[in-house]
Amino acid sequence: MTSTDLEFELPEPAEVLLVARGIATAIAPEGGITQVQAAMLQAVTSALTQVVVDYAALEPLGPDDLAACLADRDTNYRQRIVHHMVLGEMVLRPLPTAVAHRVATYAQALGIRDDFVRVARRYAQGAYGLAWMDLRRSGFVDHVQSLSDAAPRPTVAGGNGAFEPARVDPELEARWRAFHELPAGTLGRSVWELYDTRGFAFPGAPGGAPEYLAQHDFVHVLADYGTNVRGELEVFSFIGRADPDPKGFAWLATLIGLFETGYIADTGFFERDVRERNVQASGMDVRLADSIRRGKIVSERYGIDLFDVDYHALVSRPVGEVREMLRVPRKSASACDVGSAGAFDRAGMSEIQRRHADQRQGAQT
Repeated sequence: MTSTDLEFELPEPAEVLLVARGIATAIAPEGGITQVQAAMLQAVTSALTQVVVDYAALEPLGPDDLAACLADRDTNYRQRIVHHMVLGEMVLRPLPTAVAHRVATYAQALGIRDDFVRVARRYAQGAYGLAWMDLRRSGFVDHVQSLSDAAPRPTVAGGNGAFEPARVDPELEARWRAFHELPAGTLGRSVWELYDTRGFAFPGAPGGAPEYLAQHDFVHVLADYGTNVRGELEVFSFIGRADPDPKGFAWLATLIGLFETGYIADTGFFERDVRERNVQASGMDVRLADSIRRGKIVSERYGIDLFDVDYHALVSRPVGEVREMLRVPRKSASACDVGSAGAFDRAGMSEIQRRHADQRQGAQT
């Protein structure tokens, strides 16, 4: 893969190594960086820089030295580095207070005042309810509100739509059901098939997703990610990194809290499920890293929050055409090799979704 294929500028390997040393030093618990932390960050670093770094075998690098290394980088770049630190600490359960304080020290040295650093400190203190309030207020709910105020969407309710209770709205439900009438291969028809196959309730119907959150189902189709927990982790990693505003990181932080560490109980639609350690599952480090890489390309080339796209104006277009418009790159071969399932693959469905799909197919034969 070349720099042209990546569609973003690659940092120098020497800088990558220095940054990795700083991140590893910041997030390491008392016994040293964990295998899960090291694997995740190695995969992310490799996907974004093409440099393979063994995070388990790095010399320490203090906050001031890291700040000197990144002195010529802009605030957005340094904030993304801090988010990699936060990602590394958020997969710890429990999250040691010393690690949270150390990451805050590194963020301060880099000149970054970041809400997610505070969220992680709340986790370390066991203040999960306060952390969720911080995540909602500072992570991206206010961001959603500001976008709605600045550019009202004709098809999406304003306000904190990601967390508003779903409303029963027969007209809205009818609009989504009408996607069935579109030609095969169009975005709308593909989303209808996604819902029909899995037995999902349409927005506006009882049990349906909130209208704003349901927009991510268009991205499931466009980015070709499954709808089980691991697919949700991939799609929200992609969406969060595709947002030019670093606050998009909240999507990944929220999903990890729900489905990996259990720091978050529920969001009003998604509910906590830590029966499996999905981030620690074989291949998930590569899959999440690739979704972050793909999101970065969309951010660099398209530059609009994917939740701010009027997908209803695009439903009659072929899926491939919309992908090209949004500059969605293909998955990497490595992500596919370790099991990244497509939107319509059985491997990308939960057990309940597969049962419904089998019943649906049986009823049609």
